[in-house]
Amino acid sequence: MTKPRQARVYRGTTRNLALLARRLQAGGIVAVPTETVYGLAGNALDARACAKIFAAKGRPADDPLIVHIHSLAQLPALCRANAAALTLARNFWPGPLTIVLPKTDAVPDIVTAGRDSVAIRMPRHPLFRRLLAITGLPLAAPSANPFGYISPTTAEHVRHGLGRRISHILDGGPAHIGLESTIVDLRDPKRPALLRPGLITADAIARALGRRRLPAAPTTSTRARPGPQLAPGLLARHYSPRTPVVLHERIRLPAAVPAGEAWVLQQRPRGRLPANVYWLDPRGRLPGVARRLFGLLRRLDAMKLARIHVELARGGGLADAINDRLRRAAAR
Repeated sequence: MTKPRQARVYRGTTRNLALLARRLQAGGIVAVPTETVYGLAGNALDARACAKIFAAKGRPADDPLIVHIHSLAQLPALCRANAAALTLARNFWPGPLTIVLPKTDAVPDIVTAGRDSVAIRMPRHPLFRRLLAITGLPLAAPSANPFGYISPTTAEHVRHGLGRRISHILDGGPAHIGLESTIVDLRDPKRPALLRPGLITADAIARALGRRRLPAAPTTSTRARPGPQLAPGLLARHYSPRTPVVLHERIRLPAAVPAGEAWVLQQRPRGRLPANVYWLDPRGRLPGVARRLFGLLRRLDAMKLARIHVELARGGGLADAINDRLRRAAAR
């Protein structure tokens, strides 16, 4: 039996965008760049197209998709947006914020895992925005990787993970943020809740809504899946390398660093480093840590080590999102 062909990677030319838009309009799927991570996109109003996303990723049917839009004019066809949601949209869209709202009948059940709510975002990445505009469709797009594995932040990551399961990858360069979007539940505007932390913090959302704080929803257990998830990225184990991850509040390197293990620090320490010690940002700045985290975890995972030791991020705000991903990556 012949192997499936490797996916083609497209530059963001006008001609290529028109071609990929036609593929999406015809019910195909395309890996796309966003400012957060790369996504695997299909027509959010076409159940068969969305089924191809689930099949390519090996994604369980009880984990819903995020729907990406180009303009606020698309909202009424997809959801019942309340005043609080529109306030957040005006403050943070286009950008890395996903809002969960009551859905309309136009959104297929496969997109929402059968729930009566839908997760919606307006992305900021200029190339993805151009594709959305040309396509003229809302696009469902979870991360473009095998389900549960480390999210992709480059086109090469997508090609490595899904290259023989899909045919088209749009290359928009490395993801600028490197972590998935913040998700907030606004089905009931009187009871907003943070579902997943991201670059846009709970404090920033609370301020925009005129609230003192934004409560966080409980994490879903991996041992007992009580039913369809409300939004993606809520399972206790997710974003995970195959190599076991061990978390540390603060890493103090041992005198002799064990072979077969990697040690990942937030900031580059002074002096010469052993070959198996890594750092995420020269000065420990959180945007750099977030941007490089998934890429480094992928590199280390490919080395087939015994363990990856990682230092939890310090500094608040974006550190909450980084540590959320690390805790899910380390869960067993």
